[in-house]
Amino acid sequence: MELTLELAEKVLASQPFSVLLGTRLTAFGAEGATLELDIREDLRQQNGYLHGGVLSYAADNAITFAGGTALGPAVLTGGFTITYLRPAAGAVLRAVARVAHASKRQATCTCELAVLDEDGVATLCAIAQGTVIAVRA
Repeated sequence: MELTLELAEKVLASQPFSVLLGTRLTAFGAEGATLELDIREDLRQQNGYLHGGVLSYAADNAITFAGGTALGPAVLTGGFTITYLRPAAGAVLRAVARVAHASKRQATCTCELAVLDEDGVATLCAIAQGTVIAVRA
């Protein structure tokens, strides 16, 4: 079964944590997936920056959606790493994930995480790479 934009949006809407964060799927297709969420006060850490856990969530989910473009809807994260480049301060978090390589059962994906300021100017704040695996019954 192919993972379409419509199905991907339903999958995102079925994730209670994604709904809690207000995550949006803003791009989806052969090039990968883009997720966005508004940066709220309750998502910040003690210094006022977006919490690293929110960045990790966004990388994990974007990577998995990107992997789904190559493997279909029945996928799980096999693992991922993230490197924080600078503190995330802005209005919107954007996670852009792309498939770097895919086989029938596994996809390796990359993700760039940027924060957008009030004018829409993006600042790269983290990079992640992960493996997505196809789940077969």
